[in-house]
Amino acid sequence: MISIDTPQTPELSSSITDQNQNQNQNQPSPKTNTHVFKSKLPDIPLSNHLPLHTYCFQNLSQFSDRPCLIIGSASKTYTYAETYLLCRKVAAGFSKLGISKGDVIMILLQNSAEFVFSFIAASMIGAVATTANPFYTSAEIFKQLSVSKAKLIVTQSIYVEKLREHAKIGEDFVVITVDDAPEDCLHFSVVSEEDENKVPEVEIQPDDTVALPFSSGTTGLPKGVILTHKSLTTSVAQQVDGENPNLYLTPEDVLLCVLPLFHIFSLNSVLLCALRAGSAVLIMHKFEIGSLLQFIQRYRVSVAMVVPPLVLALAKNPTVADFDLSSIRLVLSGAAPLGKELEEALHSRVPQAVLGQGYGMTEAGPVLSMCLGFAKQAFPIKSGSCGTVVRNAELKIIDPQSGISLGYNQPGEICIRGQQIMKGYLNDEKATAETIDAEGWLHTGDVGYIDDDDEIFIVDRVKELIKFKGFQVPPAELEDLLVSHPSIVDAAVVPKKDEAAGELPVAFVVKSNGFDLTEEGVKEFIAKQVVFYKRLHKVYFVDAIPRASAGKILRKDLRAKLESTDQTS
Repeated sequence: MISIDTPQTPELSSSITDQNQNQNQNQPSPKTNTHVFKSKLPDIPLSNHLPLHTYCFQNLSQFSDRPCLIIGSASKTYTYAETYLLCRKVAAGFSKLGISKGDVIMILLQNSAEFVFSFIAASMIGAVATTANPFYTSAEIFKQLSVSKAKLIVTQSIYVEKLREHAKIGEDFVVITVDDAPEDCLHFSVVSEEDENKVPEVEIQPDDTVALPFSSGTTGLPKGVILTHKSLTTSVAQQVDGENPNLYLTPEDVLLCVLPLFHIFSLNSVLLCALRAGSAVLIMHKFEIGSLLQFIQRYRVSVAMVVPPLVLALAKNPTVADFDLSSIRLVLSGAAPLGKELEEALHSRVPQAVLGQGYGMTEAGPVLSMCLGFAKQAFPIKSGSCGTVVRNAELKIIDPQSGISLGYNQPGEICIRGQQIMKGYLNDEKATAETIDAEGWLHTGDVGYIDDDDEIFIVDRVKELIKFKGFQVPPAELEDLLVSHPSIVDAAVVPKKDEAAGELPVAFVVKSNGFDLTEEGVKEFIAKQVVFYKRLHKVYFVDAIPRASAGKILRKDLRAKLESTDQTS
């Protein structure tokens, strides 16, 4: 969850300080360097000795008859009591199929009630859930299967053929389908209709693994991220527990769940936070603007967790004006940058809502910081900020080269420490040691700074910075400017290799329908707003920007496209 603040971003590298001295003259004087930063909100008592499922449903008696899961496409609602009962039934069903403590199940589903039942059920018997994108290729699925050693897969029948390509269903693993069951698969009713009183008694320790999402971390191939019961209960508590929670949710709230639950942002900050607070979760299988707007209006959605592509749709699609969105009180954007212009465009559509950003990564459990405008006793919101560090955690900024801790208004790599961070990467001690140091600090690979009000501003990823003749160009800054253009709906900036400069910033741009836009027009638009070394050297018009399910730009795909274009030109 990354945000930027273009006008106030300090220079990135001490090696070019002298060359940019004039640009820094208006920067506020740094405060005394305290090195370690804490939340503006006080720490709270933690219940992270409890298993995740126990913690999430700890207050069940207070809202057992209230809506828990709303399945928009089926017009079906499960109360909290019904949801908890079905989770127990599925837990008993998994156990009957031979799944026990420490075993891994793969949830290969789009958003659905069965996703929720399966995830919580795995927790109840001490099993581990590894979540995967059902749109993965067969090879991608099996890479995750082979690393995680999943014994059971919960999926839809349309994805079963992918599973048959590399293994024999029933021999290598059991497959349960939530719709029509092919001959070699079991139907979900086999587990969901089991006796809930047959859930085995299992002793679960706080450091036992409960979730195994996969992430590339700061670099490299996807790795299994070990999140424990303690990791996730701590992370949820940091957001929603206490007298003045950072993310103030109530049983009256309805949370939009259109972001995929197989991604940690949606799983944690939407589902698990809602369960803890007793809020309702409106589950959408996939994003479609018409259905989204209808559901928001029909079910009076009050809290919307979104990513920038969804913000773009809400801000620029004319259909939005035909629907009543007055029920929305909070909009939290994460997973990728959201610039000031786009913030303002969305706010014009939902002027009554508090709009802010958060920041995190899978390895951090996942939330590092969040806008304090979402708190019960809210703080003023700074445009471009992703808030302050979460409670019960510590954050520091270090110089990427020397490792020295930095003070206010000095950009460097962000590091986080607390009981919410991952235990490590599965079967990868080397990658774990490279990410979590001996003092317990998780190195994010993100470059940012803390301003005088303890607000965090993210400049960019360490690995994504473009170096032009020694100057560093943050792609996110240019992307923010590009999408502020009325004729541009999406954009991405990547480096192009150059013998003289090292790297040149080039852009991939998606035009609005019906608008004429030229390459020179785009380059001139940017050139008027940035210093010389940030100017675009080439613009490619494309139909869509490749993005991961959570909204992050797939820059490696664009770099590959750029290389193939250069080879054929």
